Amino acid sequence: MGFGTETDIRDQDCQLVISHDMPGVGAMSAEQFFDIYKSAKQELPLALNIKADGLQLELARLLALYEINNYFVFDMAVPDGLLYARQGLHTFTRHSEYEPQPAYYELAQGVWLDEFNDHWLTDTVIEAHLAADKSICIVSPELHKRNHAQEWLQYQHLEAKIGKDRLMLCTDFPEQAREFFNE
Repeated sequence: MGFGTETDIRDQDCQLVISHDMPGVGAMSAEQFFDIYKSAKQELPLALNIKADGLQLELARLLALYEINNYFVFDMAVPDGLLYARQGLHTFTRHSEYEPQPAYYELAQGVWLDEFNDHWLTDTVIEAHLAADKSICIVSPELHKRNHAQEWLQYQHLEAKIGKDRLMLCTDFPEQAREFFNE
């Protein structure tokens, strides 16, 4: 449908799998997922939420094997995140009300902007990250069980101001977002 994808990666039985929680029998392998991704014949963004430590070498191998370049990894523990960044993987750090100083910021290509409880993002925050040459992915409020309508109104002007190449929205409502932001 022309949307990027956010998914969770962890390990099971010495292979990478797609699973938010502890994977069960039959979890989709990362290879199966990357096959589907490549079959779409589009280089849409992949946001790879890392759910376990120590996956960087195998993930780097698979990304190279599948020739996937439009991706970023995020949400791993700080020591693990440093290893991803130092290996040259496209890494995003997180900025939230709980992480006012994003870890390994100077090594990250972008910032995962998360509002867990309240709307705290302002144009000033976003512009500061852009001035530091960071790409941005904003987590839409419904992912934290909050209403998205009011915040989407506040984000609406950002795409024209910033441009699509440095700004992404992670949402459970991609079709609604496309319609809303392209009005």
